[in-house]
Amino acid sequence: MTNASPNMAPQPKSQPAPWLAGLRVPLYGIFTILLLQALVWASDFLIPVTTAFLGYLILNRPRRWLERSGVPPYLSATLFVTILSVVIGMFLIQISSPTAQFIEDLPWLIEQMKDQLSNSGGTLEAIKDATVAAGEIIADQEQETVEVEVVSDPGIVTAIFSMAPSFLSRILFALILLFFLISSGDLFLTKTIESIDAFAEKRRAVEVLHAIEDKLGYYLGGITLINIGLGVAISIAMYFWGMPNVLVFGFLAFGLNFVPFLGGLMGAAIAGSVAFVSLESAWTALGVFATYATLTSIEGQLVTPMLISRRMRLNTTVVFLTVAFFAWIWSVMGMVVALPILIVIKIACDESRSLRVIGRFIGGADDDRTETAARD
Repeated sequence: MTNASPNMAPQPKSQPAPWLAGLRVPLYGIFTILLLQALVWASDFLIPVTTAFLGYLILNRPRRWLERSGVPPYLSATLFVTILSVVIGMFLIQISSPTAQFIEDLPWLIEQMKDQLSNSGGTLEAIKDATVAAGEIIADQEQETVEVEVVSDPGIVTAIFSMAPSFLSRILFALILLFFLISSGDLFLTKTIESIDAFAEKRRAVEVLHAIEDKLGYYLGGITLINIGLGVAISIAMYFWGMPNVLVFGFLAFGLNFVPFLGGLMGAAIAGSVAFVSLESAWTALGVFATYATLTSIEGQLVTPMLISRRMRLNTTVVFLTVAFFAWIWSVMGMVVALPILIVIKIACDESRSLRVIGRFIGGADDDRTETAARD
């Protein structure tokens, strides 16, 4: 025993080679660049997959409730996917025809706005005179520019309409994947947890997943109900302003309000532009724009914080940067899924002791997490 004791002494841990430690930062940079490129390159696949997994996390808890009542998972999946398909179909039917007409009339609307602003006594009359004078000096160059613009206009409209099949295929793929995820029950989550070795880590992973399901469903479910109310309020307001297709503006407000910051501004700009052309009054268009913006501001500054955000306070700057990042890599759909992804990251960080600092940076910890932190 005495002779063996020196051999039983703990051996010092091997240190990485100095040259390898010096490559750590460049390797992280290369990995980040490749990851960003992969996110952009595989966007057609990753967008519906991400949407389906977010839907699975939201609907998994209701699926468990139905399973306790004797409803098998495949029937729950059929019910949920059918309801989503009907809602999405109704939304697309209601908004597709006015949207297509708006895209086709967009060049005409722009010309009408220019004409009304440039009429005698109009806001842009002086600018129009200066433009005409400058055009006489460079007539040849302006003639060439006009010819190029006329040729490119049909291409823009065609490109916009050509995006429809890709958009519909993504929706179909997301719904099919969502059906398989829900119909599998807890199989996906079980297999994920089984890949963890330590029992304590498995238990912690289950708690984190349940927290994500509860809080994400609570947050997005509440936001959906609030957006429905906002759509109804905007439809009523547009009716009193005498706007055409008031239901379209309600559906538009409901969909765009899922996009933080930019959604309300885009909806107000569209409503104001349509009012300026259809009602032929700049002051009325300004009133429509202000009404739309006021209603979305009341929702964002009063209703949502009062009903929802007390349990999920997010850093406004982080939210804006997250929306901008996903808009950059995944376009419009990226703006829609940016906030749910940020919520999942925040909940996961709040539930992890080592990442709790990041969770606090993303947003203030909710009451439940504060109590847990105090116990720890």
